[in-house]
Amino acid sequence: MVQQRFANGRQIIERWDSVFEAVSAEPRRQLIVSLLDRRPGESVPLPEGAVNPNVPCDPEVLRLELIHNHLPKLNEMEFVEWERDPLVASRGRRFDEVAVVFEALHSSASAIPDSLVIGCQRLEEERQTNL
Repeated sequence: MVQQRFANGRQIIERWDSVFEAVSAEPRRQLIVSLLDRRPGESVPLPEGAVNPNVPCDPEVLRLELIHNHLPKLNEMEFVEWERDPLVASRGRRFDEVAVVFEALHSSASAIPDSLVIGCQRLEEERQTNL
């Protein structure tokens, strides 16, 4: 029994580490939120689906960052699946494990400090909706 709990504990730690690594970069966070707005099986066009609307960027630079960094990382974690031509992403097998973080944040937007909300379009909208 102790051995099983230890093995399960290590697996849970690894899964949480993957979730927090996935959300540690803005393009990945934006992509996950974009996928939350789609039904399972629907894809998101890229790089548009990974852009923070408050901080415009060079789409070609973001496209390269997605292809060479963010998408392979999210795919390896099984949070996202993607295709290169056309460049699109969809929910991966383990998408729910990372989506729950954003669902919890969005549902608690009124309790989040202003320093983490003001400038984040989605959280600002959630806060206004829940007032």
